[in-house]
Amino acid sequence: MKQILIDPITRLEGHGKIHLFVNDDGSLANAYFQVPELRGFEKFCVGRPVEEMCRITTRICGVCPDAHHMAAAKAADAVYGVTIPSAARKLRELMYNAFYAGDHTTHFYALGGPDFVCGPDAPPAERNILGVIAKVGIDAGKKVIAQRARGQRVIEIIGGKKVHPVTSLPGGMSKRITKEEQQEMIKIGEEMVEFAKFTIKVLNDVVLANKAYVDLILSDTFAHKTYNMGLVDANKKVNFYDGMVRVTGPDGSEHAKYAPKDYLSYVAEHVEPYSYLKYPFLKKVGWKGFVDGKDSGVYKASPLSRLNVSDGMTTPQAQAEYERFYETLTGDRSGKTPVHATLATHWARVVELVFACEATLMQAKDEEITSDHILDPPTGIVGEGVGIVEAPRGTLTHHYKTDNNGIITEANLIVGTTNNNAAISMSIKKAAEGLIKKGQEITDGILNRIEMAFRAYDPCFGCATHSLPGQMPMELIVHDAEGGDIIQTRRRN
Repeated sequence: MKQILIDPITRLEGHGKIHLFVNDDGSLANAYFQVPELRGFEKFCVGRPVEEMCRITTRICGVCPDAHHMAAAKAADAVYGVTIPSAARKLRELMYNAFYAGDHTTHFYALGGPDFVCGPDAPPAERNILGVIAKVGIDAGKKVIAQRARGQRVIEIIGGKKVHPVTSLPGGMSKRITKEEQQEMIKIGEEMVEFAKFTIKVLNDVVLANKAYVDLILSDTFAHKTYNMGLVDANKKVNFYDGMVRVTGPDGSEHAKYAPKDYLSYVAEHVEPYSYLKYPFLKKVGWKGFVDGKDSGVYKASPLSRLNVSDGMTTPQAQAEYERFYETLTGDRSGKTPVHATLATHWARVVELVFACEATLMQAKDEEITSDHILDPPTGIVGEGVGIVEAPRGTLTHHYKTDNNGIITEANLIVGTTNNNAAISMSIKKAAEGLIKKGQEITDGILNRIEMAFRAYDPCFGCATHSLPGQMPMELIVHDAEGGDIIQTRRRN
């Protein structure tokens, strides 16, 4: 038996590797996805004042600092039993949508885009953002960079800093917005909406107009019929900042809809000895291993999942794209028939990008965001709180317990990527099974297609690694003199 190691997996935050075990006849024997790093952030939180979590947890990750800022702020609000003023909520939501507009831009163009724009068989040195710019032109590259800058500027205006915001705190916000800043954000929102239209055109011209790519997206090699999870508002429309967590089954029927404080009644976590990343599953269905279907508790929480659990979007252009997405892939524009094609997650991400841009403009025009009433300081303490938002990579849960002085005694974080760990592992194995055949040379293009199954989830492992199985991840791998096959692997237990 031969082992093929994809290490490191590229175009992600954090570290991960894929082990492929190939039989002597060239067929796939097995595939494992492994996250070999431990961060242990939950332990770092213990002993800290809960009001510090809004600033500390942004440092967990350079990709999702705003998501952790929001989840921590909402959990701290709950710990103190305070309802924040309406203007504060609107400021948080505006900042969060602007963050989404920038974050989804990064993945579509810099992380996922190279596979489609440059092609899955392009040389690795060309499958990157520079390769994308070489294909689509320098002006398109400038548009992408400008869009990123717009999102960071809104975060700076509302959150105080471009990357790690600091202004959300228990009871509301610490920084008011001036009329001049509001006008600047309206202009940014207008430019974002134009960029969203540009991105729709790129999607149409580069991906959907290419039959080979459409066939790849719809291929059974890249599909799993699992449960889906995401936040929805009172009308079951997609909402990144607040709402109820809705879970639907592989057939689209509702499995559960619950308030964030009740998450432990619905979600549990499985552990495997070879990875520091846990495997959340639906508690009322149970962990049945790495299998899909209605009887398996494996679920996904991704842009595709959020569309699958919702009844649509709250902004006009995004709703039109939502309907086009489902009509194209299922024949039913209502969205009641779920899409299970993993690679369609890229398209779902564009639908969400359009929504985030439109929502940024709409919320920037709201006169209430310049109100002076943005903070209601806490006057009591409950001692326990849960905050849930939708991180771009999935449902993000912060759960804190404190003593009577607000000092954290216990913390639990279920991070966006963690939700998808089992599904990612299954997608990698199924893609490898579909692409590695007896007697066929395993090319770099095939290995990249296996990575594409993983990359569609936009995984981020910087903040997702919490399990401590008790073994160091250090591994010594000895290759033969030609730099090819692995001849020995040693691990220190």
